Amino acid sequence: MTLQANHISKSFDKHKALDDVTIQVPEQSIFGLLGPNGAGKTTLIRIINMIAVKDQGEILLNGKPMQPSDASQIGYLPEERGLYKKMKVGEQAVYLARLKGMSKHDATVKLKHWFGKFEMDSWWNRKVEELSKGMQQKVQFIVTVLHQPKLLIFDEPFSGFDPINVNLLKAEIINLKNEGSTIIFSTHNMASVEEICDQITLIHQSKNILSGEINDIKQRYKTQTYEVEYRSSKALMLPEGLCHIISTQPKNNHLVTHVKLLDNATSNLLLQHLIQQAEILKFQEVLPSLNDIFIREVSPK
Repeated sequence: MTLQANHISKSFDKHKALDDVTIQVPEQSIFGLLGPNGAGKTTLIRIINMIAVKDQGEILLNGKPMQPSDASQIGYLPEERGLYKKMKVGEQAVYLARLKGMSKHDATVKLKHWFGKFEMDSWWNRKVEELSKGMQQKVQFIVTVLHQPKLLIFDEPFSGFDPINVNLLKAEIINLKNEGSTIIFSTHNMASVEEICDQITLIHQSKNILSGEINDIKQRYKTQTYEVEYRSSKALMLPEGLCHIISTQPKNNHLVTHVKLLDNATSNLLLQHLIQQAEILKFQEVLPSLNDIFIREVSPK
């Protein structure tokens, strides 16, 4: 399933929550929806889920205007979770699955499978209030994906999880993509975005300020900085006008130097000078992290 949100605007009283925002989510991809708190991400997600009504723009699923009946094809895990504390875990999971149109039998069979996968079998007849926050989030993740929706939207899905369970959920999200789901993934964890997302959009102050494939964006923001690992008994002597040496640090029996090329210098010319002076073990361009790009774009100018 492809999703397009074209020129979406939304205001609440005098506050412009979204201002002409457009995103395009390819089929069977993991799409990172990023932005600082208050940027408008949750408002856009709520509009896609038909929880909120847009003021302007259109939402297209597979190229067609979204209809109320399309809600059954969406699985949404909001940042603010909520379960009925006094209900038994299995009973509540079946109830929520039936709200998605599943029969009791099918829901129970699939839930038992997922509970086994997440090592939660022993919690089936326990009350929700007995579960830790992380365990409750596992239940809600399972219910979100159980009816096999074509579009999945996860808003801060790793919040409150320890590293082991974060890796478990990452693996399941990637599996869901490989099985055909299209996924929108909203988070502040840039490392997770780099690890699993194919494309991103960055929203800031209600506007879309950056979109594209992650590697393309990194190439756009690169600073001509290179990391050189080498073996040499003396410091590098590089000609003026070629580069600026940022730092040099020992690493085992080697040295690692970061250099920034100056205007009109090339990596080939730098490498020629390096080879003449040392045994080069590693030579690679240093691309900025998404975290660096995020901070650069949303920090006060």
